[in-house]
Parts: sequence; structure tokens; C-alpha cells
Amino acid sequence: MTTGITELRLRTSSGDGVAFTPTNVIVAGYTGRDTAAVAHHVDELAAIGVPRPLSIPAFYEIGADRVTTDTTIEVDGPSTSGEVEPVLIYADHRYYLTVGSDHTDRVLETQSIPLSKAACPKPIATTIIDLGTDPRVVQWDEITVSSWANGDLYQRGTLASMLPVGELLSTWGKQDGDESALILFGGTMPLVDGTFRYDQRWRMRLEVPGHAPIEFRYNVTVRSN
Repeated sequence: MTTGITELRLRTSSGDGVAFTPTNVIVAGYTGRDTAAVAHHVDELAAIGVPRPLSIPAFYEIGADRVTTDTTIEVDGPSTSGEVEPVLIYADHRYYLTVGSDHTDRVLETQSIPLSKAACPKPIATTIIDLGTDPRVVQWDEITVSSWANGDLYQRGTLASMLPVGELLSTWGKQDGDESALILFGGTMPLVDGTFRYDQRWRMRLEVPGHAPIEFRYNVTVRSN
């Protein structure tokens, strides 16, 4: 899906500029390693009206124009919320890692998960970590992601509870060596108190051992009719 593609300009933690135009943006869902827990979560969501995924893990392709580095995003309704996610980027035959927010419309989510994923912009940090030609160069299980909603801790955990990025790439079908420019949102953490919040101010953080933390903030405004 390549609607309204725009070039992204990012910078590695060492200061090198990276510019590329995404050709694929994939939001992965249900990426937990504990399959029984994932199945239970699917049942919980189904009980409140969220459709069951066609596969586990699930992969939702969205328009490349949804990804943004803007510090303010505009949404259509009041019931949207952020989700911190590791974001893997593949461009010019190299892999990069950063942090992003799978900001989602929770009302639409009860009708169609693909539509809910596509409805909101997906902010990402402008700083990226260069992983070279192998995304497994970092210790995936030791990475920590966190998010805050209006200053309150909203999510926090290590990626040890989630499927490794290499497995996600293999399951989705990404082939090394091709000319695509991929952005893959790798899944999210449980909420600290289990309750969605529809707040204005969001903060996302990625901590990778051996690297400076990557963090960004963004605000949400509701589009006036």
C-alpha cells in the first residue's frame, strides 16, 4: 500500500543522515511469545467486540503516508490512543531500529482492525540505531520499551515477551536483498492498568543496551468537523 508516499529523513545515533521513501509499512499484531496468553487476549477482545485476527501473528499493511515524524498528529475522533512499539526499518540494504507509536482508533477497532490501524498517523522517532545487514545484531530480549500518557506511565516491559524481529520478518515473508524500503511496527506491551487512555500528550521510549535511549513525544488534536 503506497498512498501519498513521502520521504522520511532520519538520523542515526552516530549522527549520519538517512533518507528513504517507504514502499511497505506493516503493523504487526498479536506478537506475544506465549501463544496461550495471546489466544486468551484474542478471546478478551472478541468479548468486547474486537474482530478476531485472520492469523497470529497478524500483519496489517497501511499507507506509507501514515508514518510521520511530526510532533503533533490529527485524528478524527476522541477515542484514540497510543501504543509504544519497536520499529524496524529496512532501507538501502541496511536495517535500523527506532521507536514509534501505533496510534489507533479504538472505536473503529471494534468494527475493523485494519481500518483502525490505517485511521491514525503513526509517529516515529527521528533517531535510529544502525543494525547493519543483520537485525539480530542486538540482544532483542534485553530491549525495554515504555510509554507515558499525559505524564503517567502507561506501558513498560522488555521485548523478551514478544516474538523476535527475525521471526516476524520470516513469517511476514520479507526477503533480504530486494529493493523495498520497509517499516515494520513490531508489536506492543500490555497496559500498566489494563485500561485504554485517550489523552493528548504521549511519550515513547526505547532502551537498547549499549546505546543511548531513544525517546520522542507527540500531541494529539481532534479534527474539527
